[in-house]
Amino acid sequence: MTPRYENDTDDRKPKRNNGFSPEEREAMIVKYAYLVKYIAARISSRLPSNVIVDELISAGCLGLIDAVDKYDHKKDVSLKTYAQYRIKGAILDELRSMDWYSRSMRKKIQDIETAVKAVENREGRPAQENEVAKELKVDLAKYHKMLADIHGAALLSLDSFISNGSDTQSRKTFQERIPGTSDSNRKIETKELKHVVANSIRRLSDKEQVVISLYYYDELTLKEIGKVLELTESRVCQIHTMALIKMRTKLKEYYMM
Repeated sequence: MTPRYENDTDDRKPKRNNGFSPEEREAMIVKYAYLVKYIAARISSRLPSNVIVDELISAGCLGLIDAVDKYDHKKDVSLKTYAQYRIKGAILDELRSMDWYSRSMRKKIQDIETAVKAVENREGRPAQENEVAKELKVDLAKYHKMLADIHGAALLSLDSFISNGSDTQSRKTFQERIPGTSDSNRKIETKELKHVVANSIRRLSDKEQVVISLYYYDELTLKEIGKVLELTESRVCQIHTMALIKMRTKLKEYYMM
């Protein structure tokens, strides 16, 4: 269905501020409802099994409705793209409210970040996993176990940092940080952030870059990436987590500038 807008000649139906009539609004929600389940499934696949997917879907539905109600068709962004941001933001807000990973888990992430930064400052190059383990004063097996334990937490922590510039709970919610389509300054901020993220990816090891590319660009699962690289799924999980923590470390440096 192609929505009618305020300047259309057919004024028989009441219009909303975003240009959708009540019937068109409902149609748009139905049309993009599949995005909620898709995004919720993608996020939940990276989280511990105790996270209930239905709760994420419920939050995502509210995000979709919010997107349709706030969408401005005059701006250079599609409703689908805007809805994806709103849905993901609502789901991440729900996860933050659950506070499903413990303070000790956050401490592990911070410890690894500190170790990565120490190694890279000392060596002047990207840190190797054996060097990070040594900096943490643990053996490689224990270090790999740490990475596996914090895999989901590292993902949410990175998303939080990109949205807020911090992982503190006192910051605004993801939904509050998502701009309206009329926010022209966001384009500049997004361009700068993309540059920072690209630089952080370039500082990853070759294998970490491949995993990040296959996971986020080609949207392969960890199991599928393992088959491509001839690695176990758990090993890919470790590489992915390490890459996220390294990227988060670089983002922290950017926000502290």
